Amino acid sequence: MQTRRLGTLEVSAIGLGCMGMSEFYGPSDEAEAIATIHRALDLGVTLLDTADMYGPFTNEELVGRAIRGRRDRVVLATKCGIVRDPQNRSIRGIDGSPAYILNACESSLKRLGVDHVDLYQLHRVDPKVPIEDSVGAMAELVRAGKTRHIGLSEAGPRTLRRAVGVHPIASLQTEYSLLTRDAEAEVIPTCRELEVGFLAYSPLGRGLLTGRFRSRADFTPDDYRQFTPRFAEGAFEANVQLVERVAEIAREKDCTPAQLALAWLLAKGPEIVPIPGTKSRARLEENAGAAGVSLTRAEMERLEAALPPGAAEGRRYPGRLAPVWE
Repeated sequence: MQTRRLGTLEVSAIGLGCMGMSEFYGPSDEAEAIATIHRALDLGVTLLDTADMYGPFTNEELVGRAIRGRRDRVVLATKCGIVRDPQNRSIRGIDGSPAYILNACESSLKRLGVDHVDLYQLHRVDPKVPIEDSVGAMAELVRAGKTRHIGLSEAGPRTLRRAVGVHPIASLQTEYSLLTRDAEAEVIPTCRELEVGFLAYSPLGRGLLTGRFRSRADFTPDDYRQFTPRFAEGAFEANVQLVERVAEIAREKDCTPAQLALAWLLAKGPEIVPIPGTKSRARLEENAGAAGVSLTRAEMERLEAALPPGAAEGRRYPGRLAPVWE
């Protein structure tokens, strides 16, 4: 697979989001998850994205087991900042304080079984802590050799500018897909200006853009999507109709809707790296195939006209979890 750069960090053009291997999206199978990570590396998918809050903690442990003996083939990314209660899995809050960041990194390294990560990211900006303080702590981790590069997640343009003034920022991670195009207005142009890479998470609209989900009954009762506005009754059905427009173009291109959605992201700019999540080898191989799908300008325009910004029904997060960009 071809590579791209997040700042000076070289990664595969398509990464792998590991979150769903541990929770949120229905039952998980550790053996299949580990086999999926191994298959990703075989296909040249080097970027693995996890976080301490996934599980919580168990996803880092799983990824650590999967990469044992394969560390030199992996660009390992993890995150801190969203604090969860390990007993009931509830979210306690956001913490971007220097002391928390330094301790969280040490804990992540132990769970992953490594002496450093390649990209350490602040999962959410803490409004109680100046971003300069948070990034200063992350810069300290770089100097200590605990991480090679640092990144932010769900940060706005002004925050990113302030962060870059403290230390080079390799990447900004935000939801971006044909269904979620908010970042196009200011965030992505700011990344380009500052030479910051852009990690597009949920590039398949949490599965909607695959075309495989036609009813809310397709999700288990505890699936996270059951509780989000975009998958709520009424909104979900409207969004399924939007996705059919993508499926129609995919049929003409002789590729899957998922591959088309990922190919669109790859064509949006060389600084954009989608990190679709999956927990199966079959879906991984399908997603990786998007790297071989090329789109003409006319096809790009047709896709964007079919799903213009703001077309999706429902917010992407419930109210209290919605990121605020500044």
